Amino acid sequence: MPVTRKLRCRVEKVRAVGEGVYTVDLAPVEPVPRFKPGQFLHLTLDEYDPSSFWPESRIFSIASSPARRDFLQLAYSVRGVYTARMERELCEGRQVWVKLPYGEFVVEDKKDVVLFAGGTGITAFTAFIGNLDPEMRQRVCLAYGVRTRSLQIYRDEIEEKAASIPNLCVRYFMEDLVEGSAPEDDKTVPGRLNVDAVWPHVREPLSSIYYISGPPAMIAGITRDLLNHGINKDLIRIDAWD
Repeated sequence: MPVTRKLRCRVEKVRAVGEGVYTVDLAPVEPVPRFKPGQFLHLTLDEYDPSSFWPESRIFSIASSPARRDFLQLAYSVRGVYTARMERELCEGRQVWVKLPYGEFVVEDKKDVVLFAGGTGITAFTAFIGNLDPEMRQRVCLAYGVRTRSLQIYRDEIEEKAASIPNLCVRYFMEDLVEGSAPEDDKTVPGRLNVDAVWPHVREPLSSIYYISGPPAMIAGITRDLLNHGINKDLIRIDAWD
């Protein structure tokens, strides 16, 4: 079990993706504790006093690789009071505190896996994808859904891995592409993330493990569709966030 630690971090970079979506690069003052791909951290904007209670915070999946002990990355979408405050206050040079690692949404199965990511829910899978071995026999299917092309915040990294890993299958879903429109490539599917479009690419659908990360409505819809396709509920893992 990884040891949980509290770290002061300096904000190195904030990148505005669009539509209230941001990525944040953090430089911790001490080495990042060991964590597993898929785990998350708590981030607080307030000063932390070790002799007192942990301040108000929010949780975010750790998007960066566990191999990087000097770097943390997260992504967030402005959805409420706290993330609106983050949008106002997070800037280069700002000091924040994090505590990590937490969570059991860890892709460790040696079986084939199917990953459904909606929006910034992709951050639950980026570290796992980044660690994939080109020689792996495991089949990994990623279905990544967003509203527009600009919100595919980790597409370049995913494409780089997919180019060298034969058993990594990727499909991108874009809501602003209407049915029948010409997609930019053969990996892009018009419309919302859905199980039917991914199904033909799953090698052993009834024995694969399914991981879902994204908004509650998306999780509920994908879960329902998987059950309707005959997937046992014990093969479905969810990472609910809002």
